[in-house]
Amino acid sequence: MDIDVVELINTYGFPIIASIGLGYFIYYVWKWVTDQVDPVIEESHMTLIKLIDRVRMLDNDLIRMKTKLDMLIQQQEKRYEIEHITDDDYTDPSDNGKG
Repeated sequence: MDIDVVELINTYGFPIIASIGLGYFIYYVWKWVTDQVDPVIEESHMTLIKLIDRVRMLDNDLIRMKTKLDMLIQQQEKRYEIEHITDDDYTDPSDNGKG
């Protein structure tokens, strides 16, 4: 079965043959997208979800670590203040301003 495009255009007209060709092109693109592109996108989507979960876990870990570090720094500052109090810094509450 040898198809002659010129004979088909003479018989049915250019708009009809062009519409059929465009319809085949749309079907070909649709088939390619559903068979080859969709699975790759789905796999990439799942990978993206896993990465987002890991980033959230890391963010939570960083927040916890920062909180712990802030507490340690605060305790260290208090310890430093306590260790470096001199007799001159101490005021006796029963002294009532008499020096």
